[in-house]
Amino acid sequence: MSETALLIENRGPVAWLTMNRPEAMNAINLDMIALYEKYLPEIAANDSVRVLVITGAGRAFCAGMDLKQVLESGNVPAGEKDILDRLCENVLGPLRDFPKPVIASLNGMTLAGGLETAMCADLVVAAESARIGDAHANFGVYPGAGGAAVLPRLVPLNVAKYLLLTGRTLTATQMQHHGFVNEVVADEALFDETQALAEHISGNSPLAMRRMKEVANRANDGSRDTALQHEQVVFRKHLRSWDLQEGIAAFGEKRKPQFQGR
Repeated sequence: MSETALLIENRGPVAWLTMNRPEAMNAINLDMIALYEKYLPEIAANDSVRVLVITGAGRAFCAGMDLKQVLESGNVPAGEKDILDRLCENVLGPLRDFPKPVIASLNGMTLAGGLETAMCADLVVAAESARIGDAHANFGVYPGAGGAAVLPRLVPLNVAKYLLLTGRTLTATQMQHHGFVNEVVADEALFDETQALAEHISGNSPLAMRRMKEVANRANDGSRDTALQHEQVVFRKHLRSWDLQEGIAAFGEKRKPQFQGR
């Protein structure tokens, strides 16, 4: 296994995962998935890390899955997970429900499985030059990791269909207009702007953020009343937390709170 397909670097309270196959536009292969499987639990369990950032090396964030390995999935022995199973169950699922805020920092082309990866993030920061699209239709491929199922939850339905059916890309600014991208920044400022946003978020209560993510992620699964009831249940539980008491005390004492995530 190549240990360089996915790089990890901690910068203060922020962990950066960089997809590092620039010669292949960071196409997701088994080596990369294996490293995601290794690093994600480590980052989740590391209390000194408050925010996770995912980005890519070179001119692409990620152009999708390694199609050669996808085709080879038919040779996986019965009962074993193929590349798509491992991506969905061991990478994208955990990213979507990650207990800490996740930022996708789009440095370039973001296509197919790359888009599906970015869709798992809580926030998206994109370089001005980034292009974003589904692209499966261009190769007769069907999206198997959320492209058709989740994208319409994140952008207007007609925009999702446009990306799915045409295979074309949109600019970072266009995708910001459609609500997918939170911030568009100059290419040369992408790292610094993403790090600054992550550090700002890292100062908030880890416990409150984890609980807000949990409620927000489930908000569209049922009715508004069900979502409100869930929020109330979590709110009552949160009243007993150390972080809430610390936040209130810090407000009264006019100081910065020191949250502990409990």
